[in-house]
Amino acid sequence: MILICFPWFSCRHVLTIDAMTNQSCQEQFILLGFSDRPRLEFILFVFVLVFYLVTLVGNIVIILVSHLDPCLHTPMYFFLTNLSFLDLCFTTSSIPQLLFNLGGQDKTISYTGCAIQLFMFLGLGGTECVLLAVMAYDRFTAICKPLHYSVIMHSQLCWKLVSVAWSVGLLNSLVMSPVTMKLPRCGRCQVRHFLCEMPALIKIACVDTVAVESTVFILSVIIVLVPLTLILVSYSYIALAVMRIKSASGRRKAFNTCGSHLTVVALFYGNIIYMYMQPGHKASQDQGKFLTLFYNLVTPMLNPVIYTLRNKDVKGALERLVTRK
Repeated sequence: MILICFPWFSCRHVLTIDAMTNQSCQEQFILLGFSDRPRLEFILFVFVLVFYLVTLVGNIVIILVSHLDPCLHTPMYFFLTNLSFLDLCFTTSSIPQLLFNLGGQDKTISYTGCAIQLFMFLGLGGTECVLLAVMAYDRFTAICKPLHYSVIMHSQLCWKLVSVAWSVGLLNSLVMSPVTMKLPRCGRCQVRHFLCEMPALIKIACVDTVAVESTVFILSVIIVLVPLTLILVSYSYIALAVMRIKSASGRRKAFNTCGSHLTVVALFYGNIIYMYMQPGHKASQDQGKFLTLFYNLVTPMLNPVIYTLRNKDVKGALERLVTRK
């Protein structure tokens, strides 16, 4: 830092102001979000509010139906319930703050709030990667080993698999959140995003972040590509098993069972790979914001719709609950 000292304005005053700026950045951040497009903010506010409410209702319905209907007390719907609960937490970790920022002039978020948001975002994102792989293994067992399915996928194994998924997400947060939040920022408080996302926070650091970005890239490869590889291997075996089914109705049933999960995997991993698997995060800022909005809001909203429209069991359970009432 170059200091220019005037008789009426000493170097001590410059240092004091700089210290005050650093101090303010230890207390809060400014989420710029879509503030560069003020006309778009109101449209986004309505859009985000509607989608958020639909997301809440859809995922809560999935959780309640899976819990209340005895026919859905199976490993598949146990994992689906966890996915719906995860999506509820995922959207709620950032969307209320986005609505607050879109609805007014105040774009600030406290340092603690930013740290919590980052921690939840990293943890829940990592958990979903592993949970989708667990769900693919469940479908592999159901189609490739149907006679042993109930023996293999017993309740203890289901709980262990879910625990592993949540533990991986927690470990991801515990490793990356402190590293990101402790980066020196030299008074830079303006985050060019609508949430405290790791790449956006790394960009405002005032030190060389090559080591941190390399670590992020390596962890992204592990957390994203390893579960995705397991998913692809599982569905390769499933495809071979389905091709051996002679009846058309049997093949159709198998494809309907896996189609919902494959659609969710494509939506989630497509965005994640484009956003995080590029060294240095070469995607433009606008692309980053809109893609983050998509997988943070649109994908969790579509998950219940996909599983409901393509699943006769869920539709049947909903009809039974409505008829009973």
